[in-house]
Amino acid sequence: MEIKKYELPILPYEYNALEPYIDEETMKIHHDKHHAAYVNNLNTAIEKYPDLFSKSSEDLLINLNEVPEDIKAAVRNNAGGHINHSAFWQSMSPNAGGEPKGKLGEEINKSFGNFEEFKNKFNDAGVKRFGSGWVWLVVNKEGKLDIVSTPNQDNPIMDGQKPLLGNDVWEHAYYLKYKNMRVDYLKAWWSVVNWEEVNRKFEI
Repeated sequence: MEIKKYELPILPYEYNALEPYIDEETMKIHHDKHHAAYVNNLNTAIEKYPDLFSKSSEDLLINLNEVPEDIKAAVRNNAGGHINHSAFWQSMSPNAGGEPKGKLGEEINKSFGNFEEFKNKFNDAGVKRFGSGWVWLVVNKEGKLDIVSTPNQDNPIMDGQKPLLGNDVWEHAYYLKYKNMRVDYLKAWWSVVNWEEVNRKFEI
């Protein structure tokens, strides 16, 4: 029986499709090098325990305590990197941005005051994430919208939360264009957010 390994997803748009907000070179390196490395490293770690290939990367992360101790750190980092980046590409789109509509838009206004306040709080959490990590819009355990940040490649599903939208604040996501100005990257990123995809996750 052939083992199905984890695979790098194809970008749903061209490398230059998100310019001028995210540049072509950054997208190539980010997808083809960084994300690919997470996938390759995850496959390498799990080769010692091939039965684990039957599990989704999300299952591995949620049930990390069931992963053998000698590969637990590798699985945490690389399954997380694979999940986070797979969602990241889908959460962006050319000719996107604007404001969320429908129930999600209403819930954001209810939870954060208005859309601008939500963006300000989200950006602030991204700026304050020390070192490398992610900032997220999630549905928390109480069923309410919340903004959280996670270190490294951790994902909110590890804490029982449902991630709707995440932004990568590792330097490799923005340094070629924005240098050390993470705040400028965070502000520009809203112009490519794919609210249709975020709303789809919200309604699941």
